[in-house]
Amino acid sequence: MGKARPIPPLPEAVLETFRTNDKITRFLVESLDEKAWRAEPPTGKGRTVAAIVAHIHNVRHMWLTVSAKGVKCPPKVDRDKVTRAQALKALERSGRVMAEFLGPALAGDGRIKNFPQGAAAFIAYAISHEAHHRGQIAMLARQAGFALPQAVMFGMWEWGKL
Repeated sequence: MGKARPIPPLPEAVLETFRTNDKITRFLVESLDEKAWRAEPPTGKGRTVAAIVAHIHNVRHMWLTVSAKGVKCPPKVDRDKVTRAQALKALERSGRVMAEFLGPALAGDGRIKNFPQGAAAFIAYAISHEAHHRGQIAMLARQAGFALPQAVMFGMWEWGKL
């Protein structure tokens, strides 16, 4: 199995968990077949993969705007125009800024403006939100005929490697 690495103090471990979640979201987006990006949902209703990914970033933007005054927030992206490369860049930036914002809250009193449950719960919320949408993306890609390779599906669960 190999040598176990030491577990960092809880605030650092929780922050690293958020960062890993961010990497998994970007890994999924990077791994998609390009044709899946704008594929219409099979029902004819709902969001495209591009729109879902834009939503993930834009929700991060919204939370940074309402909870992290003074933080240089990456701009929102247009769900109808964003390219995969632009979305990946936006996700990388918003993930980094979220981590920069959350680190001091976790190391301090745990408070997050406009999120009374605190920093740990906020991170759980953010991870749950993104995991929900990763599931939607994987399902939509499969339904549109662009199923993710097994290595990608299993890779999203390999937190130790990401």
